[in-house]
Amino acid sequence: MAGPVEPPSSRINSRRERWREIIFESDTPAGRLFDIILLWIIGLSVAVVMLESVAAVRLRYLSTLRLLEWILTSLFIIEYIARLWVSWRPLRYARSFYGLVDLLSFLPSFVSLMVPGAHQLAVVRVLRLLRVFRILKMVRHVSGAELLMRGLIASRARITVFFMAILMFTIVAGTVMYLIEGPASGFTSIPMGVYWAITTVSTVGFGDITPITPLGRAVASLCMLMGYAIIAVPAGIVTAEIMRPDPTSSVACPSCGVQGHLSDAAYCRRCGSQME
Repeated sequence: MAGPVEPPSSRINSRRERWREIIFESDTPAGRLFDIILLWIIGLSVAVVMLESVAAVRLRYLSTLRLLEWILTSLFIIEYIARLWVSWRPLRYARSFYGLVDLLSFLPSFVSLMVPGAHQLAVVRVLRLLRVFRILKMVRHVSGAELLMRGLIASRARITVFFMAILMFTIVAGTVMYLIEGPASGFTSIPMGVYWAITTVSTVGFGDITPITPLGRAVASLCMLMGYAIIAVPAGIVTAEIMRPDPTSSVACPSCGVQGHLSDAAYCRRCGSQME
């Protein structure tokens, strides 16, 4: 006796679920293969954009580059439609950060067709460079980048306090240098003194404004030494957060595709949708 026939809707839902795991998840062999192929396509698309900006290459291989560009654009359109199809809430995914990145991966190619005229080519080039945002999708697949982003987010409060302290120091140092040096050395105002202090403390040192008095040079030397000490502080703050144990899992939200949830999370941290 034949078994019960699965309803067509059930077969479609099960097929969508299998494709959702391949497209959004990276824990399965098929998901990893999809990610690897996608990363190669992203790299190739960025290379085509870069090569097209080289005059010698553009004159010789323009038609080939344009053909590759539209082939890659078609692949990104298919990928975008597939992500919307497998998402539980397509509209929410389309409005999410990665949904907008997916949209920007092919939208500038069509925008360039609607901006004719040689005098507007510069504007078209700027719009076409938005396709470089495809590379942001690599953040989801490179664990080191995810770890760095989590460290930066977790340490944002301490970094803000540190930034405010540096800002106050540069304001004081710039004011002192304005009083010591005066307009003769280029310190024509307190904002100019603050500008000099920022370039000195950050160890950039453009050299467009330099102290000439002994006391001014002594203060400048102090700011330079402070700059070397200051550079190591943000790195230490972020490193301390990175070294903390990571309690998150790699499961992606079925609605918006964001990752980085707690292992026992029942709802998405970004959109609030229920997890599996």
